[in-house]
Amino acid sequence: MKTIISSPLAPKAVGPYSQAILFNSKYQMELSGQIGVNPSTGKLAEGGIEAETEQTLANIKNVLSEVGWTLKNVVKVRVFLADIKDYGVVNEIYAKHFTEEYPARVALAVKQLPIGALIEIECTAVGDEIKK
Repeated sequence: MKTIISSPLAPKAVGPYSQAILFNSKYQMELSGQIGVNPSTGKLAEGGIEAETEQTLANIKNVLSEVGWTLKNVVKVRVFLADIKDYGVVNEIYAKHFTEEYPARVALAVKQLPIGALIEIECTAVGDEIKK
């Protein structure tokens, strides 16, 4: 379904991401940006960037699960940070959720995120089957 592409002629990945992903799948899902809102309370997770990152990834997992997919179906991730200084902490948490054969990824700082969030993540997932 997906193949990791790595070129020795390009800089080696310096984090939990792949240089590129080649995929051939029947279905492709574009997930809207998710922030660390707890769906039970409707409020941002309390505890700073760590708590918001964990909740953001949980929200992504929950959306994927609606069609029977997991983070293993994700081929591209876009991470938006309110403060680029949080990059290292986010990387550590991210690496616990995404394992080998990491998705391609971009991470960048933005001026502001909705409702004062510290992180927002959007992604692309692919698969050959979906649960209806």
